[in-house]
Amino acid sequence: MKQQVYNPYLPSWEYVPDGEPHVFGDRVYVYGSHDAFGAPIFCVNDYVCWSAPVDDLSDWRYEGVIYRKTQDPGNKLGIRSLYAPDVTQGPDGRYYLYYAFDFLGEFGVAVCDTPAGKYEFYGKVHHKSGKVWGKKSGEQFPFDPGVLTDDDGRVWLYSGFETKVPFVASRWHNLRNDGGVVMELEPDMVTIKQEPKVIFPIKGKEGAFPHAFFEASSIRKVDGKYCFVYSSQYNHDLCYAMSDYPDRDFTYGGVLVDLGDLYLNGNEDESHANNYLGNTHGGLLNIGDDWYIFYHRQTDRSSYARQACAEKLERTPDGGFKQAELTSCGLNGKPLIGKGTYEARIACNLWAKNHETGRVDGKNPKKRLEAHPYFTQSGKDREENGDQYIANMRDGSVAGFKYFDFDGTENKISVTGRGTGKFVVSTDPDGKKIIATVPMNGSAPLSIEAGVHALYFRYQGPDAADFVSFTIA
Repeated sequence: MKQQVYNPYLPSWEYVPDGEPHVFGDRVYVYGSHDAFGAPIFCVNDYVCWSAPVDDLSDWRYEGVIYRKTQDPGNKLGIRSLYAPDVTQGPDGRYYLYYAFDFLGEFGVAVCDTPAGKYEFYGKVHHKSGKVWGKKSGEQFPFDPGVLTDDDGRVWLYSGFETKVPFVASRWHNLRNDGGVVMELEPDMVTIKQEPKVIFPIKGKEGAFPHAFFEASSIRKVDGKYCFVYSSQYNHDLCYAMSDYPDRDFTYGGVLVDLGDLYLNGNEDESHANNYLGNTHGGLLNIGDDWYIFYHRQTDRSSYARQACAEKLERTPDGGFKQAELTSCGLNGKPLIGKGTYEARIACNLWAKNHETGRVDGKNPKKRLEAHPYFTQSGKDREENGDQYIANMRDGSVAGFKYFDFDGTENKISVTGRGTGKFVVSTDPDGKKIIATVPMNGSAPLSIEAGVHALYFRYQGPDAADFVSFTIA
């Protein structure tokens, strides 16, 4: 029997951002960066892989470490991080893993005979002359690879980063950051056949999309068309563009998902989003008639402990996609059962009093957000299980969960956590449709009609509290 699956869909102790899902054989494999809870920088861990059967996206299996940071010849001491990988099956049937080598302006490539085996270093993306791309003055800065092997065996590599990196600029002769680029590779998977050209403009460039390119290149085929997914100038959304060609004439399609549900209902106020904002990165997954967008959320009031999430997408009549709403049930494919115990960590909405949120990146986020709730964990590593919960719930803070399917027989709700105070539970974000008032570590009668509902827990109390879980019976 299939289990329910929540957001984040991996265990509470796992931090895999930048997730790129691919179907190889009868399994879905997710390749991503690898953060660590409490780390001071991005992507401090080696690459790991998770997979699940295509017919059961609740059954995720840890495939182990597939590529170590120290396997890159330029990183023998493991000082540098590896960013935002993508994988494609080459014309020779082998699997090729592409990654950004820290902020050094290089793409490394590793190869393996199986999707989730032990990858071995293969080479650096380079020009026909043999010179590594990113080592020549005036070249576009290599960052966030997205790769696609076409039906006819042609290999397309996408890249780009809007922000100038001073260290790279000084070391590697003034690399450029003009937008998203595309190039074709030779069948050897590392030699550039067609030189990189900019096709996705950044903010301020002529012809820029309404949400201009920032980073997070990802590429898929959708109904025979090329669908490019990227993070925009706002940096907390994933958008898409479509074309009949892999290297030109892309048309902006819209937002696929936003970390705060901005743009979904006309709200563009970052200080009053439905969740806390930071960067995100992901890709599209297609199984049968279903499409999903994979992305990541932030935890610990930090950019360096990001977790993998996904939402199901709806198509538009013109073959595009509607913006997905943040939910707690993502890959579940339907609402969660309206009975049982649920961890607070699966909240898809979180904000402080008066619906205030903010960004977890930038200067001193923990100081700026010291009065705000946040996702955190008790243990520091996998062995300690990293039991996750919502910390710092203060008076007026709200945690929202979407969605549950109630049959009308539910009549009791209880809450576990740490602290005093109570939770006022409603089915609307404004707290007007109250269905229960529950004391911390207590229970209360529940009055809810049959049907699909969201649940919003508004904390009331004099001191900060931790929200661990709730049970409906």
